[in-house]
Amino acid sequence: MLRRNLAAAGLMLAGSLILAGSPARAAEPTIALVTINQQALFFNQMIDGAEAAAKEKGAKLVVFNANNDPAAQNNAIETYIAQKVNAFIVVAIDVNGIMPAVEQAAKAGIPVLAVDALLPKGPQKSQIGVDNEGAGRQIGEVFLKYVEGHAGGKAKVGIVGALNSFIQNQRQKGFEDTIKAGKGVTVAGVVDGRNIQDNALAAAENLMTGNPDMNTVYATGEPALVGAVAAVDAQGAKDRVKVFGWDLTKQIIKGIDDGFVVAVVQQDPAGEGRAAVEAAVTLVNGGTVPPKIDVPVTIVTKENVDKFRPMFK
Repeated sequence: MLRRNLAAAGLMLAGSLILAGSPARAAEPTIALVTINQQALFFNQMIDGAEAAAKEKGAKLVVFNANNDPAAQNNAIETYIAQKVNAFIVVAIDVNGIMPAVEQAAKAGIPVLAVDALLPKGPQKSQIGVDNEGAGRQIGEVFLKYVEGHAGGKAKVGIVGALNSFIQNQRQKGFEDTIKAGKGVTVAGVVDGRNIQDNALAAAENLMTGNPDMNTVYATGEPALVGAVAAVDAQGAKDRVKVFGWDLTKQIIKGIDDGFVVAVVQQDPAGEGRAAVEAAVTLVNGGTVPPKIDVPVTIVTKENVDKFRPMFK
């Protein structure tokens, strides 16, 4: 679908505004999706799902690309309030810092839905996305089955996290709580990639160097996983270190094909975007939505990876 940049009336915004859906009609509700960036495939897939749902529901979707700037998100929400949009969908960068703008929208009578990033308690109508701790438990169970079936019941696992991310800390907790059931499983340590691929690469290499007997890695997000996979490759350890984590990329699929990436939690960003728009339209029309809308994940392994390949060509 064609996307075109729009200028926000009366204010200079750091990001770009993108119009999606059919031409505006008087009865057509306007939904503003305030996202993090449009570099990551995840957010572009979310926009695609939101666009499709907006078209089906007869709504107009405007999308703000904050280019990773939390202040730009707040400014965008203030601008959209002035423009009298009908609903907000927010993918927050700073979950606490965005709350004043969320509260301002609610005071203006505009419903707010949070997607992916978990907002603190506030006036938002629903939280849409993955049960991160629950999915962490799922991948933990897959990990234990692999260790039992392929590693003789023994594993030393290093964890590459992003300790500045509430969501990724939940993923880490779910995984760690689950693998405690493995009597032969020990944790080599947790390193902080800070959600930056190069940092994750360096941290994972240091963890491997300090623990030469470490034979598994768990990574809590895309930058952590890509960094961990690169570290295993750089250390020439593909034959002895198996990797588990979150979020496919082209490099991760290659790791699955090469046999050292065992299982990856794959989210459904398009499904999240679709669910958010559907909930927003329901609210605009006077209906109610659940306070939490879970979007299921898929555990991707060599057995089912083929259906995900077209997404990463």
